[in-house]
Amino acid sequence: MATGTLPATAERGPADVEHIGSLPHNIEAEQQLLGALLTNNDAFEHIVALVRAEHFYDPVHGRIFAAAAQRIQKGALASPVTLKAFLEGDEGLKLLGGAGYLARLAGGAISTFAVRDYARLVRELALRRELIGLGRDIGDRAARVEIEGEAREQIVEAEQRLYRLAETGGPERGFRPFVAAALEAVEVADAARRRDGGLAGLSTGLDDLDRRLGGLHRSDLVILAGRPSMGKTALATNIAFAIARAHRRGPRPDGSEGTVAGGVVGFFSLEMSAEQLAARILSEASGIPSDRIRRGDLSWEEFRRFAEAARDLEACPLYIDDTPAIPIAQLAARARRLKRTHGLEAVVVDYLQLVRPATARDSRVNEVSEITQALKAIAKELDIPVLALSQLSRQVENRDDKRPQLADLRESGSIEQDADVVMFVFREEYYREREKPSEENLDAMAKWQAAMQAVHGKAEVIIGKQRHGPIGTVELAFDGRLTRFSNLVRNWQQGAEEGFR
Repeated sequence: MATGTLPATAERGPADVEHIGSLPHNIEAEQQLLGALLTNNDAFEHIVALVRAEHFYDPVHGRIFAAAAQRIQKGALASPVTLKAFLEGDEGLKLLGGAGYLARLAGGAISTFAVRDYARLVRELALRRELIGLGRDIGDRAARVEIEGEAREQIVEAEQRLYRLAETGGPERGFRPFVAAALEAVEVADAARRRDGGLAGLSTGLDDLDRRLGGLHRSDLVILAGRPSMGKTALATNIAFAIARAHRRGPRPDGSEGTVAGGVVGFFSLEMSAEQLAARILSEASGIPSDRIRRGDLSWEEFRRFAEAARDLEACPLYIDDTPAIPIAQLAARARRLKRTHGLEAVVVDYLQLVRPATARDSRVNEVSEITQALKAIAKELDIPVLALSQLSRQVENRDDKRPQLADLRESGSIEQDADVVMFVFREEYYREREKPSEENLDAMAKWQAAMQAVHGKAEVIIGKQRHGPIGTVELAFDGRLTRFSNLVRNWQQGAEEGFR
């Protein structure tokens, strides 16, 4: 066979011919890629993030690429001459003509400029073959009825494998030049400037909290902690509802169609049922106290208002999963599925201590550490904020000042370390109510009433950690009847509002 002419498919030997046509492949693209690489080693830096040895359909081509890559990464020359010594014993290469095949690969390379196009094609066909193999594997496992492999577990595993395969088809990140990261930061700042309120992240619906946080940022793990009855779930629900209610699609600055305001929210409610959570949201939207909704104590007019609120929120992209004690792997798989099918801009987990770790650990601290690390990984992988609720230890109750601190977090080390933002919700009114003196003690009762009046309907969100911003306290209004947090109207604002009427 003349130099510069690559062997035809029929000349490749019985072992190769047997599989030709069974799976997607392009032998000529693989040959052109290897020829360009052996001709010009500098082409390697343009394809190293795109293709690996296992992406080649022909195993001989994969071994040639692996040998060439190993030498180039060591700073040595990879050419037909230098690779000959390393591949002399390769039986598959001998069938193709041995060292002469390496020379024909280099001689048959048409252009080194198209090397990235060849690499993309080789990778694309490899992903298709892997997808076919994955489908076959899923079918084979489903056909085998085994005690250990339940159908639901197989579905979760299949979703995880499909998502990983989808991600491998995306661009490799690796090192990026500073100018690329700087341009991305400028785009985020410009989007914040154009957006109402000037936020870089998703609005929580609470102005003072937004000003302190700049909204909820993509890839951030935000922890919202508090003692029971402080209103953790209520605040998380308010934030989730505000994001979903503001959802709007339209053209983005890059010309693509997508979310331009608010977002799709996935709410994992491990403590409350979906119906209870929906009732809370409808209570806020309709202005009817949630306890009266639960009792059915509604007039016809109130019920009409309640039904209208439900109808108005039919299109609200808030998805609730109330699976109790959900394993962290299943939670991640369902978040991926939601993003794939409907889009996803934020996830809420109520609450993280009720999530099951993937494996039983020797201590609860290690289990919580695994969960928080997994939640942070979900935030980065899906490029969304994850808001996770957390319980506080009882040591808060032993202090005179019951405002929470970072040390009060249960299993605090891992939570504090993995979180980008840690917030505590605190309502002094809750504790004051339990200090009510005897009605016979008039002086004490007068002092108590004055103290209650000062804290009535008020709440604090204490930002104990913020990786990219200041810490501090944000005051909010709280309506216990509607389990609703809202912006606190100060005295000077109230006077100004009355003046406008």
